[in-house]
Amino acid sequence: MERYFTSGWHEDLRQRVREFAEREVRPRIAEMEKSRTVAHELSSLIARQGWIGVTIGKEYGGMGAGHLAKTITIEELARVCGAMGAMVQASQLGVAKIIHFGNAEQKRKWLPRIAAGDCLPTIAVTEPESGGHVLGMGSTAVRDGDDYILNGRKVFVGNSHVGDVHGVVVRTGEGSKGLSAFLVESDRPGFSLGEQVPAMGLHGFSFGEIIYDNCRVPAANLLGGEGKGLAVAYSSSILYGRPNLTAVSLGIHQAVFEETTALCIERERFGAPLGDLTNIKLKLGRMKSRLMTARLAAYHAVHLLDQGLSCDAELMNAKLLNVEAAVDSARDSMEIHAASGLFTDRPVERYLRDAHHIYAPAGTSDIQLLRLGEVALGTAKGQWSERLADLVRTVQPQRRLGQLETAGHAG
Repeated sequence: MERYFTSGWHEDLRQRVREFAEREVRPRIAEMEKSRTVAHELSSLIARQGWIGVTIGKEYGGMGAGHLAKTITIEELARVCGAMGAMVQASQLGVAKIIHFGNAEQKRKWLPRIAAGDCLPTIAVTEPESGGHVLGMGSTAVRDGDDYILNGRKVFVGNSHVGDVHGVVVRTGEGSKGLSAFLVESDRPGFSLGEQVPAMGLHGFSFGEIIYDNCRVPAANLLGGEGKGLAVAYSSSILYGRPNLTAVSLGIHQAVFEETTALCIERERFGAPLGDLTNIKLKLGRMKSRLMTARLAAYHAVHLLDQGLSCDAELMNAKLLNVEAAVDSARDSMEIHAASGLFTDRPVERYLRDAHHIYAPAGTSDIQLLRLGEVALGTAKGQWSERLADLVRTVQPQRRLGQLETAGHAG
């Protein structure tokens, strides 16, 4: 297993997360699928393992382990349950805004609680009318003495119904410099949740609506100063959203491959295992190739991110490849399963439903291709990974070296 940029330490982490997921998460999947409601208790249990704090520095009680470790954690949870992989990845978006833009007091207040699993953060940007067009948002924050008064609605908020503090991007002025971000606690007067509406997949995960109706927030909750909202939204999406969703897709893809391979070994046709048929071997070979390529792209991108190197294009490509590969392999798996894949006694139909949920967030495949085309033409608008290189270098070189030496392996 020690390949694709991982060390013995990373593989030990993988094993710990996998054992937890098999022991604590898998037995709860049937109930989550049946009820199609938010898994509050399980979300809290996962948070208390400390994995939400994987990129939070040790000085705040976090793991200080970097983006590759985060990817492995999300991947292994998503391998068992896409919904819980999605829960962890959405919380990491909330972590990003505080790490990158929080002041000293905000970091002291929130990061230790998040690392301990006592607080789940979110980020809320998308609105019903503007969708992914960030500059088209209409929610507002108006200064009133030492407070701001927020009004508006946000939709498709990951962890909407389990989140404790929401990173909300709203308008404080005109144009691209008129967006600002605030930390808004879920128990503030004027804050409310829309009805939790079940979706096609990711049952147990909440990505719903939050509403601000004259919600008064202290000016001390402003992230990075007025006018930094666009940077908060873009950096969180690009440096955390894309690799996090890549990890969810990768975990689902791994599960699809394992389930399909098991079926081809155990099921017989014409007196021999299904996998002996040439057309089945070809499909399995295609799935294996996709999975290997997808994992390589995912790990390479976050390895560069951990080194503080320019990697916007690699992050785009990793999300594109992993989402498309997971969906394609899930379709191939459904074809191999044939009619049996349509029933819930086997999980492949769940994997296909869950995989489709990862397509839109942090940019659809068309958006990733569009941005990669701009990179090719030299018209891309800068590199977020370069702008925040000092901040995303969450693992100091000496700390990283110490981890590898302790594990007894080179990365």
